[in-house]
This record gives sequence, C-alpha cells and structure tokens, in this order.
Amino acid sequence: MKSNRLHRLVSLICAALIFASPVMPIARAAEPDTIIVHADKPGATINPHMFGVFFEDINFAADGGIYAELVKNRSFEFPEPMMGWKKIERRGGHGTLEVLDKDPLNAGNLHYLRLSGSAVGEFGASNEGFRGIGVRQGAEYNFSVYARRADGKPAALRIELVDSEGKRLASTKVSGITQSWARYTARLRALATEAKAQLHLFIEGGALDVDMVSLFPQDTWNRRPNGLRPDLVRLLKEMQPGFVRFPGGCIVEGHDLNNRYQWKTTIGDLNARPVLLNRWNDEFKQRATPDYFQSFGLGFYEYFLLCEDLGAEPLPILNCGMACQFNTGQLAPLDDLDPYIQDALDLIEFANGGVASRWGSKRAAMGHAAPFNLKMIGVGNEQWGPQYIERYERFSKALKAAHPKIKLVSSAGPGPDGERFDFLWKRLRALNADVMDEHYYMKPEWFLKNASRYDDYDRSGPKVFAGEFAAQSTGVARQDNRGTWECALAEAAFMTGLERNGDVVTMSSYAPLFAHVEAWQWTPNLIWFDNLRAFGTPSYYVQKLFSANGGSASLPVTLNGSAKNGEGNLYASAALDAPAGQVILKIVNTAAARRNIRIDLAGVVRVATSGTAWKLASDDLNAENSLPQPMKVAPVESKLTLPSSSFDYELAANSLVVLRLPCLVK
Repeated sequence: MKSNRLHRLVSLICAALIFASPVMPIARAAEPDTIIVHADKPGATINPHMFGVFFEDINFAADGGIYAELVKNRSFEFPEPMMGWKKIERRGGHGTLEVLDKDPLNAGNLHYLRLSGSAVGEFGASNEGFRGIGVRQGAEYNFSVYARRADGKPAALRIELVDSEGKRLASTKVSGITQSWARYTARLRALATEAKAQLHLFIEGGALDVDMVSLFPQDTWNRRPNGLRPDLVRLLKEMQPGFVRFPGGCIVEGHDLNNRYQWKTTIGDLNARPVLLNRWNDEFKQRATPDYFQSFGLGFYEYFLLCEDLGAEPLPILNCGMACQFNTGQLAPLDDLDPYIQDALDLIEFANGGVASRWGSKRAAMGHAAPFNLKMIGVGNEQWGPQYIERYERFSKALKAAHPKIKLVSSAGPGPDGERFDFLWKRLRALNADVMDEHYYMKPEWFLKNASRYDDYDRSGPKVFAGEFAAQSTGVARQDNRGTWECALAEAAFMTGLERNGDVVTMSSYAPLFAHVEAWQWTPNLIWFDNLRAFGTPSYYVQKLFSANGGSASLPVTLNGSAKNGEGNLYASAALDAPAGQVILKIVNTAAARRNIRIDLAGVVRVATSGTAWKLASDDLNAENSLPQPMKVAPVESKLTLPSSSFDYELAANSLVVLRLPCLVK
C-alpha cells in the first residue's frame, strides 16, 4: 500500500516537472569559421618585389638619421652659417669666429669658418650634432676636416668629444697644417656611452680656416666610408624589401622649382654637393624645424648602393616640371621641359650605362663599374590636373622611345578617390600608362572597408602601386596620430586585399619610413629612432611579415563559403611559394575575441607533419612600441603541427597570423 502511494507521488512530481520546464536541446559546440585555400588553382603571378619601402627625407630621416654623419652644418652652408655651432672660450682664452667665402674649398662649397684665438687659455668652436651626438663606449670615430693656416703661423687643431655635462669622452689632435686647403684625419675612441655628446674644436697657435668638419662612426653599414647607420639599415634588411622608392615624396617637388630635388647635384665629389633647404623645414608651423637641411651626403649614388645592399629594386622619383601643388604649384613651361626630361634620360644612363658613356663613367668613377640595372622611374610625385598629363605625356614619349623596357610610375594624385583621382585614371589609362601610384592616408575603418578595393579593377589597365599608405589614428597630418596596433591591424587587413589582387597591384609601401623622436614633422611612421636606439612600430612588423613571406602566385581563398574578403571580421590571402613547395596563408582577425577556425588546403596531395606560424597580436588596440619597450607588439614564431591537409587553428583576438605550410599540390 505504502509502495503504491510512493510510486504515484513520484510519478506526479515528475509529470509536474516535465510540464513546468521547457525541453532543452543538447548543447553543441559552435561551428568553427572555415577558410578554404584552393592550393591547386594558382592564379596570377605575384611580383616578387611587391612589398617594399618608401624613403623620404622627412623627420630627419637622412641627415641626423640613416646617413651616419654626426656633425650638423659641417660645411657652414646653412643660410645661418653658424647654425649648430657655438664659440668656446675657457681658462681665459678668447678669439673670433668668422664665416668667410674668399678663396673657398670649391665653387659648390663657398663658406668656411676662420678661428682666430688668443695665445693663452682655450678657444674654439663646438658642434651640437643632430639633437646631440650619439657615441658608444669603446667605439671608434673617424674625424676629418679640410683646413689651412690663415696667418702663416704654425697652428694645430685639438678635437674633443664631451658629454652633456662637458666631461671629456675622447680627444686627439691634428697638426702639420699648411697654407693650402688639405684634408686631415684623426681617430677618437669614446670612453663612455652618451646620446647628447658634443664635438669641440680648439685652435692651438695661429689662425685656421676649416671646412667640411666631419665625424663618422667607424661602424657604418658594411664599414663603408660616408656610410649609413647600421641599426637602421639592419631594420630595413630584416624586412627583405622588394624595392626602395627614393628620395620622396614631396621633397622631389620642392616648395618651388628652385627648391626641387635635382639628382645630379647629389653625386660626385662629396665636398662640392650643394646644401639645400629641406622642404619639411617649415611645412608645419607647429613642428617647424629651422635646422633641417639636405647635405646630400646621402645622394642618388648612395641610394643605389643601399638598394643593392638590401637586394631591392631601385625606384627613383624625378621632378616632372611641377613644384608641390600644396605650396606654390609652380610650373616649368612646356617649352622649357627638355632639361627635366634630359635629367631622366641621364639618370638611366648613370644607373645602367657602360663605363664609356658620359654618365656611366661618372658612376664608375665613384666606385661602381657595374650597372645598377634600373628598371623603373617615377615621373612626378603626387601631381594632378591637366598640367600633369601634359608633362607626363612628353616624358613618356621621350623615355619610351629611348628605353622602351623602363617602366614608368605615374601619379594618381594625393587621395584614393574623387574628381582628381578619376581624371588621372581616365587620361593615363588612355595613354597606356604602366603603373599608377595611389596614396591612402585614411582612418583604420577605411582600410577595413577597402580590403576588397581591387577585386573589381580592370585587369587590362595600368597596374597599381600602393605607393604611400598608413592608417591615421586621428586624421591626416595630425600631430596626435599614433602608431597603434589598431592602425597596424587595419593595414594588415588591407594588405591581404593587395596580395589577393596581385594581378592588379604590383607594388606597395608604407609611408613615411623613418622619424627621429626629437625632430619629426609627421606621424605615424614605420621606424622611430634617437641618436643611439631604434625600434619598429606594430606597422613595421606587419610590413615585415608580408614582405618576408611573399609567394610566386596567388591562390583563391574562401571565408565561410564566401570569396569576399572581410567576411565575419576575417581577412585572408594565400600564395603558393612554388620553389619552396609551400602554401603561405595570411589571416587577420579583427574581432575582439578568440575564434576557432578550420583550415582546408584543397587540392593538396599531402602535407608535411609540421609548418611554421608567426602570430602578431595584442588585446590592447591602443598598444604601441617605444624605445623603452621596442617589442611590446612583435611577432611570435612557433612550430605548427599539421595532422592533415585539413586542420583546426585558434586565432587570437585582434591578430595577424602568417602560416607557412609545406605541402605537395596536385
């Protein structure tokens, strides 16, 4: 009896629970995102030099930057000829400093400094360098100067390096100076490391004239005299850039045509290269840099050597008879355009001509008998309007007639769309232009939205050079722009679209490249430095990962069944590295959460047991690298186990991943 009642009670309770509660389905794991790489369907050949660097002498990138000279205004040719120099009078010494131009070193270097001191105490001149002079303990530095006795009396020059408090770091002496201009050299070894050292010159004896006062570290890139700063070149070398675009940029144009960049004045005798105002000297009043000039110690010959050292194609940009249209917009009349065109023809001969040719012989005399194998030239920087078309057409006609294999890079204007952009594309397409140089300085959101920009471009028209781009965190040319991970991540997403459309986009480069932390005009930039240290931004590591992991042919990619890039906050591109027998897959996850993905290598016969992965990620979209924390956002390399041609992978939030997958394709 009791058992029957208990049975009925349990049945009633169970029934009540069933009717009171909804039926719950069995929990299932969320389906992973799926990326299919069609490895057996290689598309267009990818330019092996697709990802490169754009060098412009902005932000003290050349003098005070990669050019290793440590003395500012070494030839006293600045408009204020004593800029960077100060008088030193110690221990009762006194005298005069005069900048003169009578009987100069040469016609290209008219000014020199005369030091006339007392017979007692110490008198001389001090050079401040470029926001100081960076020296390292135990390192050796090569001092040189052109000098002559000014009053017939025996005289010598004592040279010192001192730290920021005036403590001596190194000293040496130059003596035996004659009454004719001659070059004298000495060597200094630093006793301590100092970022803000100064160079002191003390006269001993009679009056002296000095010019081309120079201090170079012995440790330049490849130990080359008149060389480059090795840590900055090393950062470029590690990127494995496919090309170097030089020397700019807006400095090619100049404020006006007198201030334009003229390559012929930047080669030959170092002592005769005329100093020129850098057009970024006063471009931004809030970041004016009155001591910013171009010595051209880094000239076209040195740019070509740098390209050779990096294994990169040279892409020089030449003025087309137009000054910067954001400044004066001055135009060379069409009837006076021949000298500009001849400069381009002569540059090709300088780079490629035989040693018996006029300009090839000048290259050989500088130490490089072999040609540089120049294959392309830029005609103008980012000009626009019918005036540009008129000038480009004349350049194209002359250059193609003389050198039909040289590719010409033409301007698509300063922006990625609009009336100017459309006009240039229409007219230059009709002229059968080789390559159009497009520029994009936009907010991160723009780069995400434009990851498929080139999907629908005309495949039969000119190729595209994404010549200048950088995500702007606050706005174009804003001084508060930051080189954040958010910006770099958006650039990475955009670059997957460049690689997916390698049959249209032939080259790309971030801009600007370099910036001195105390002497910049524009931000963001790819690489920052002070007088002793340097670091790459998150954008630098994005560029490095793409450039070092290029492929020979693009491969179709689908994201969750769609061929559209950016599907579900996922961006991807893939390439076949045929020589290495690898598929290279780049994936960008712009979601703020981790996600599991399924990667399927379609058309693969077999895969190796392991591959390589590089992950670049940060949970903080505002994260930045800095001199104290240069690797805060940097790639992490790991081994990747490959169980088969279809495998699972976990993507970190806000991440770029590059996977190298060894495999045999059908």
